[in-house]
Amino acid sequence: MRRHINTLVTGVAVLGGLSLLSIPAAAQAPVQQGGPDYLGGCVAGTPDPPAPGAAARGGGQGNQAAGRGGRGAGRGATAAPAPAAAPRLPDNKEAYGVNAGKPDFGGLAKGMWNVPYIVNMATQGRNADGTAPVVVPCKPQAVKLFQERQDNKMKDDPEGFCLPPGVPRMMYTPYPTEIFQMPDRILFIYEGGAHVWRIIWMDGRELPKDPNPTFLGYSVGHWEGDTLVVNSIGFNTETWLDAAGHPHGEQLKVTEKFTRPNMNTLRLEATIDDPEYYTQPWTVVTTATWRPGQELMEYICQENNRDLGHIGAVRGK
Repeated sequence: MRRHINTLVTGVAVLGGLSLLSIPAAAQAPVQQGGPDYLGGCVAGTPDPPAPGAAARGGGQGNQAAGRGGRGAGRGATAAPAPAAAPRLPDNKEAYGVNAGKPDFGGLAKGMWNVPYIVNMATQGRNADGTAPVVVPCKPQAVKLFQERQDNKMKDDPEGFCLPPGVPRMMYTPYPTEIFQMPDRILFIYEGGAHVWRIIWMDGRELPKDPNPTFLGYSVGHWEGDTLVVNSIGFNTETWLDAAGHPHGEQLKVTEKFTRPNMNTLRLEATIDDPEYYTQPWTVVTTATWRPGQELMEYICQENNRDLGHIGAVRGK
């Protein structure tokens, strides 16, 4: 029976009595703070954007399949042929509604999106123009909280308690996803990250005025050409933006832009707008890779992970 590497790693972690999600992110991608060699984290005030053409630091997109992810990753150094064009949904309004004729995000084919392991959005993501690093414009309270999480090796990471990762972190947690487009909504199904789903409403409704805070928030979407634009609000404060510990509050608004530039690539541009912790909105771009023929597997994460108590972890801290 074929087993994917992601499942093997998870099995070893469980047998050892330690949830995979509770492994300190710092051990996999240490973060350096401040100065001209800034590698990620928080910068107090409103920082200047990176110079055009700035080199990426701390690991670019090519390294994102490493760590906890890499399920279904390719092997060898042979140059791959140019990817085929992205498939499109049939132009059938009755069957596909607002999604008719738009790029197919994978629902009509057997396969899944291999999501990268993004420990730190600032070092592993890109700016919208392709430059790096992403300089996070933190307010003092965000600097303080981020530094506390770094100092304690991210032991209180909510994912270690098997809680849903939140948005956009669901697409930074290295378990694959499938995306299904229906006439009035888009459905994301995730293998890991508490094995949950997410609905993007596409029926023209507005965001609610005062939504009940949840882990994945409330999302509505629309198409701008071949780009799916998703606006989300209504988040609780029991999630981190990434494994490094970038914080957010209940005022968080996330604007995501999904595109499929070719058969093999899903591009996600996520803009974080949270006036409680950041001086201005900031954007991170990451990508996922299409794995044809592969399927999601069953994944279980129990909330009563007792090993977290051994390292003094506290839920919601």
